Amino acid sequence: MGNSVKTALLLGALTGLIMVIGRYLGGSHGMVIAFFFAMIMNFGSYWFSDKIVLKMYRARPVSEAEAPGLHRTVRQLAQQAGLPMPRICIMPSESPNAFATGRNPEHAVVAVTQGILKLLDENELKGVLAHELAHVKHRDILIGSVAATLAGVIMMVASMARWAALFGGFGSRDDDNGGGMIGLIAMSILAPLAAMLIQMAISRSREYAADAAGASYAGSPQGLARALQKISSASRQIPMNAEPATAHMFIMNPLSGKSFMNLFATHPPVEKRIERLTGR
Repeated sequence: MGNSVKTALLLGALTGLIMVIGRYLGGSHGMVIAFFFAMIMNFGSYWFSDKIVLKMYRARPVSEAEAPGLHRTVRQLAQQAGLPMPRICIMPSESPNAFATGRNPEHAVVAVTQGILKLLDENELKGVLAHELAHVKHRDILIGSVAATLAGVIMMVASMARWAALFGGFGSRDDDNGGGMIGLIAMSILAPLAAMLIQMAISRSREYAADAAGASYAGSPQGLARALQKISSASRQIPMNAEPATAHMFIMNPLSGKSFMNLFATHPPVEKRIERLTGR
């Protein structure tokens, strides 16, 4: 199954899960309300997620005069990928990492940390930037933002369900919807878990695809493979203060140093990514 088909099915599963929860909590009316709420959240995510995440990590735009080498490399890779030149930002963090954001290729931003600029050589940084441009080309930024938004809605509604269970449940459900208190509690626990697993599957699938495309834009997989190894090692020594909701955006999971978060990692294991890139 192709990545695009798999992603569409997984996003459909998230939307369907929201509607099932809405129907369980509020009957047919609840399902309709949940669906429209998801659409509103998706719209907001589409238009504003880039501004929010850039502000969250204090990413500052840099001009070509400030970072000529960085601009030159990104411009060459963008031409190779058939993309317009994205804006470039630098984050004031010593932890090595990078991400791309923006609702479409015409409004894309590539952001890198100060730490990654210090850590990587020219070819390794080229591999990382190519990976991020592959996300732009594949419109993974939008897909990831929508998935994160839908998962967030599910977790919020599930939290409401847990509170409802404490106070006797929802009285507005249709009579034909059974399940009682035990079903309500089970749904409030299982729904967020299912949402996280689906979001994880979407993110991991897109990371492998971006690695492969990025290697082709850069002309070789070796730079990206070495970069992933270096970033993995250095990020454990210098962890990044990152929000779990945005972890899927980065080239390397910024929460990788926290053992509990590894249970719900949004990225494939580094070893597997390197193995796919190099064949070793």
